[in-house]
Amino acid sequence: MNDSYVHGYSAREATRLRDQADTLSALLHHDTHYSAGSVVLEAGCGVGAQTVTLAKNSPEARIIAVDRSRESLAAAHRRVADEALKNVEFMEGDLFSLDIEPGSLDHVFLCFVLEHVPEPAALLRRLLHSIKPGGTLCAIEGDHGSTFFHPDSALARRAIDCLVQLQARTGGDACIGRRLYPLLTSAGLQHVHVSPRFVYADSSHPSLVAGFTLDTFTAMVEGVRDPAILSQLMTPDAFAQGVTDLRRCAEPDGVFCYTFFKALGTKA
Repeated sequence: MNDSYVHGYSAREATRLRDQADTLSALLHHDTHYSAGSVVLEAGCGVGAQTVTLAKNSPEARIIAVDRSRESLAAAHRRVADEALKNVEFMEGDLFSLDIEPGSLDHVFLCFVLEHVPEPAALLRRLLHSIKPGGTLCAIEGDHGSTFFHPDSALARRAIDCLVQLQARTGGDACIGRRLYPLLTSAGLQHVHVSPRFVYADSSHPSLVAGFTLDTFTAMVEGVRDPAILSQLMTPDAFAQGVTDLRRCAEPDGVFCYTFFKALGTKA
């Protein structure tokens, strides 16, 4: 896999990922459950932001959480330990070269991973090789092109586009959500179903305003300030105003909308 992760590995980013997972848990994972005895690979677990929810939703399944970053795995291990979860084990490794026996997994789960991979279809084919016939692969991704907000702002849109462009330079795709159906079907998965998960945040949903508009999305855009300016995608003043305009959407008359996509396919 590409060694570049556009959001970085800072403590602030780890906190953002945890905030995002906590805020979106019900939206993204209310229908994610694995049966007792199932072996589930969480491919690209990062700091364990999704791992805890997976383990809690399927307490009798065996969750194998894998990531290439030793530091992220250590953070994930601490989070799982803090929750006293006993059905998770960790593995360090690159997703393209995991030492997993073909056909040994019941399920594979990926969340916000494919967007960072230069060859997502190749990764899906590689992971599919490890799944038993009749097993499933689930992938969840966002799509920055689905962002709508009020009051609208050209500078806020430019700041968001900085993130899209920077991610593209590392071989990723910040708008990959819309591509999940063709990606999974081309990889060989059958019965692929994609469901959009829409986030709508206004002042009548204060937890979403705080947890998503500010602590998840705006924080994510703020996190690429330095590389955006160094790459001359925006001036410091313009970027700062773009972030200010995003924060404006968290005020009483503001609105912020975003769509995630959750895809599920079966191995023949």
